[in-house]
Amino acid sequence: MAKAAQYRRVLLKISGEALMGDQDYGIDPKIVGRIADDVAQVHALGVEICMVVGGGNIFRGISGAASGIERATADYMGMLATVMNGLALQSACEHKGLHTRVVSAIPMQTVCEPYIRRRAIRHMEKGRVVIFVAGTGNPFFTTDTGAALRASEMGCDAMLMGKQVDGVYDADPLRVAGAKRFDRLTYMDVLAKDLRVMDHAAISLARENKIPILVFSINEHGAFAEVVAGQGRYTIVTEEG
Repeated sequence: MAKAAQYRRVLLKISGEALMGDQDYGIDPKIVGRIADDVAQVHALGVEICMVVGGGNIFRGISGAASGIERATADYMGMLATVMNGLALQSACEHKGLHTRVVSAIPMQTVCEPYIRRRAIRHMEKGRVVIFVAGTGNPFFTTDTGAALRASEMGCDAMLMGKQVDGVYDADPLRVAGAKRFDRLTYMDVLAKDLRVMDHAAISLARENKIPILVFSINEHGAFAEVVAGQGRYTIVTEEG
């Protein structure tokens, strides 16, 4: 049965750890290629796509700060790690025939475009996949907050969180047997129960701009397209729940 997309424009948020595969560090080309294939499936549905990628597979600012690096400096190092991940995703997406642009909150014109809101929107209108890197360009903000910010600025109909599990649970299901899974939640449920879908600033920003958050497993091939079509297994976070 042919799928029909439920959303016109979406933002996909991927953690850096999702790119590691079974490795302890770095980028697994097979995993990046599979994610690019998932993006191509959604693009084929006529959906405009932008992405935000983390950098935890290379460097995590908070961990760096805990090791003695000044927090602001550590966060900037983490932002640079997201640029490396974004370039890897761009290469993989273009191997799938997708026209892709990497757009950085920290100007570095040699390898990617600087962030200009109207230009990024125009790229998506032309069918290009836009990969936002370097978070918000500011220390002390997570890439989750960067994702919520870009989804708001781009006028996205939904923000999809590609996680290691297939939805939101009340505890880590990989560590806690019998963890409860939720099909639907409100933004306030997430904040009140501290469910750690995203950080609180990101949840609040999504709530203010009425952007639904859909949490699904990025490890399941084809799950991205299923969720965009309103099918498959995921948790949705909205105002009403």
